Amino acid sequence: MRSDAMDFPSAPGHRFHETQNLLRAYTHTGQAFTDTPDTPGPALRGFLRVVTRFPTRGARLLRELDDLLTVGLFSPEIADEVDLMPRVRPTEGRSVEESLSLVRDHVRAALRNPERWAGSGPEERWEWGEFFPAVFQLLGAYFHRDFSYEYASHREAVEDYLAGSTREELGRAFTELSEVLAVAGSDEELDQAARALGMEVSPPEGETLRQWLNGVASLIHRHAQG
Repeated sequence: MRSDAMDFPSAPGHRFHETQNLLRAYTHTGQAFTDTPDTPGPALRGFLRVVTRFPTRGARLLRELDDLLTVGLFSPEIADEVDLMPRVRPTEGRSVEESLSLVRDHVRAALRNPERWAGSGPEERWEWGEFFPAVFQLLGAYFHRDFSYEYASHREAVEDYLAGSTREELGRAFTELSEVLAVAGSDEELDQAARALGMEVSPPEGETLRQWLNGVASLIHRHAQG
């Protein structure tokens, strides 16, 4: 499933944007570092699957962690940035900085030898949005619970999405959506994936979710081709 050509969009200007994403993963698994030198915990395993799919994100994370640990987590210089980060408890006997240093070692090892993680699909709900950011944007931003207040139909929402997206964005969305349809083999798996990717409405009447998403993928592909 790895695709270097379809890497994650550039991070916003926040100094520790990717570190925030990493720490957010821990908020889904008890808000505590559970990694050991030999074995990453559940949150980090998920994030290693993400950064081996998008290696530039992993490289960016390493730069941020080096920066953070060099300056010092409690330095006044970065106090405003640190305040924005999710709070994650260190493992017993380690400081937060020691825990982050251990994370850095695992990320570096994963990028050097990605075979262990590359090709793995999402295993936890939170991973779907990280794996498929373009589909997450499409479903989460256009087919949320207030969808009916903004659009008269699914087609109108899709057309709004198409009109507001560049060809590059559409190409990425088509590739990701094709992957989602392939990875989620059963209808139940696809329903769970769509919900994890932000979809909070049912497909149009008379269509299954798979039929509708295949149709959306075809529309996106045609527009991406110009």
